[in-house]
Amino acid sequence: MKKTKNLLFSMLFIVTLFSLQSCKDEDEETTPQPIAKKVQLANNTTFGKILTDAQGKSLYFFSDDVDGTSACTNGCLNNWPIFYENNLTFDDGLDATDFNTITRADGQKQTTYKGWPLYYYVTDNNSGDTFGDGVNGDWYIAKPDYAVMFVFGQLHGHDGNDYLSDYTVGNGETGYIVDAYGKTLYIFSHDSNNLNTFTAADFGNNAIWPIAEIAPNKVPSNLNTADFGTINVFGKTQLTYKGWPLYYFGQDSNREDNKGISFPAAGVWPIANTTTTVAP
Repeated sequence: MKKTKNLLFSMLFIVTLFSLQSCKDEDEETTPQPIAKKVQLANNTTFGKILTDAQGKSLYFFSDDVDGTSACTNGCLNNWPIFYENNLTFDDGLDATDFNTITRADGQKQTTYKGWPLYYYVTDNNSGDTFGDGVNGDWYIAKPDYAVMFVFGQLHGHDGNDYLSDYTVGNGETGYIVDAYGKTLYIFSHDSNNLNTFTAADFGNNAIWPIAEIAPNKVPSNLNTADFGTINVFGKTQLTYKGWPLYYFGQDSNREDNKGISFPAAGVWPIANTTTTVAP
């Protein structure tokens, strides 16, 4: 009888061990793996922090999209496929409020970052590829820390006229500098190198031409970081470009507005771009 009990006990012990091991194996097999964020913040050896999709493929901005809609249509999309994800998830360091979705003119949806529609580049086959940056001078790797952007658009004056880059009336795109959210930046023709001659000590006129309080972080590849700096204006920090203090125009309501180029007259408050000469 004693041997029978011992035999039964041994068999129960073996069955219990087998059951526990089976449960352990099952738990290991069904443990959910972490899901990659749909928008990732990757470290790139050339560009620093860049935006990618969940597979690590680079995302891009287009300079012609300054108004927040996509100017890349038809054949353009063959080289620059749109990026769209529903129910976005983000890496740490990205602000969900900077992302949105637009419906394009062709009816497709597209994800935007800080108002810039996001794209892929067709030649980027592998994670980490950034071959699209600088293409045609108006495609840039998407980064979260651009201080400014370089765009192309029509100048529409406060006086209702359209202007060319020489501030004569006419239709045609001009390249110019905007902030990271597409708001136009201006220089005051009466300023001098690193000297703001417009802003009052009490900032009483700052609503008309607000100073651009922007830190000179990263800039797109067709701009030179060394051209940007800052000055102190009555305790506030103002961004400069080639020594010119930079301003906004208080009546520019939308991101693509550039009404200030004709206020109070054309050329008094010009836009800033790569052809801007160093401030005297």
